[in-house]
Amino acid sequence: MTLTRTVKELAEYLGGVVQGDGDVLISGLGPLETAGPDALTFLANPKYTAKVADTSAGAVLMAPGGERYGRTAIEISNPYLGFAKLLTLFYTKPHKAVGICTAALVSETATIGAETSIYPGACIGNNVVIGNRTVIHSGAVLYDNVIIGEDCTIHANAVIRERCRIGARCVIQPGAVIGSDGFGYAPDGSGYYRIPQIGIVVLDDDVEIGANTCIDRAAIEVTRIRRGTKLDNLVQIAHNCTIGEDCMIVSQVGISGSTRIGNHVTLAGQVGVAGHLTIGDNVLVGAQSGVPSSLPANAAYSGTPTIPHKEWLKSAMIVPRLPEMKKTVSALEKRVAELEAKLIQICQEN
Repeated sequence: MTLTRTVKELAEYLGGVVQGDGDVLISGLGPLETAGPDALTFLANPKYTAKVADTSAGAVLMAPGGERYGRTAIEISNPYLGFAKLLTLFYTKPHKAVGICTAALVSETATIGAETSIYPGACIGNNVVIGNRTVIHSGAVLYDNVIIGEDCTIHANAVIRERCRIGARCVIQPGAVIGSDGFGYAPDGSGYYRIPQIGIVVLDDDVEIGANTCIDRAAIEVTRIRRGTKLDNLVQIAHNCTIGEDCMIVSQVGISGSTRIGNHVTLAGQVGVAGHLTIGDNVLVGAQSGVPSSLPANAAYSGTPTIPHKEWLKSAMIVPRLPEMKKTVSALEKRVAELEAKLIQICQEN
């Protein structure tokens, strides 16, 4: 059944203010360019304000005081967050528990909570504990002694290695590996001796792990991802790292071993972080940056090696001019040499 709400009802749900006709019926969401009269759209970036004039949407979710071109609007301080909440309201349905499917392989020693779903092809090892209402999709593998909290979703073909612990409301996307062996080898003169990785990985509550992301178990003790942190696809976290609360780690980031990252840190795409470093709270590192040393808190950095972001912007503006500057410097060097030669000649003549 399609969900339909008035603009007024949606505004009350979000704690927003209606500007225009609060009785407009909304049955879906859409982008500014294609939303129809029964859909709500949103404006998060002011530079796209002109598109509001041309949209066919029944209403626009936007920040207070913006130009609405006569459109019905719901004003809210954070339209992007509001739109996310409405997506959840309109399109996310509660999961209906299916129990343990007969084609799943579940150890007799596993402890399975109430209202869980374990789909065909999932493999649950010995002494595993799975919390209430957790969903384990097809092909997922939980090694022995894994603990999974309540209301988690483990997607298809994810792997959680032995003894690792997952908190409540975590999401593990397809193909992710939690607790793979850390990259540890000791040179023995002619080759490398493999160092057993005997630690674990712990994910605190509300952590989300992207598809094909790998988090290595600690060599000793714990690799830990703290509450609320979100990892994108194709991220590599090495052994014994600690990632703080509410961090955003974007696709293809690689973090070397034993690095400590504070709370509310954002590492943009393809950032590389060396090992045994400390990154302070509230740090932002720009895309494709290389971090060779620890970074103080409450600042933005970019570049390889990383420098304060504003300095990097100034440096980046110079790079396209380098060929021209090289020609200028070469011409100046030639001119100086000519002047020196003339000066020497004048001195010799006198």
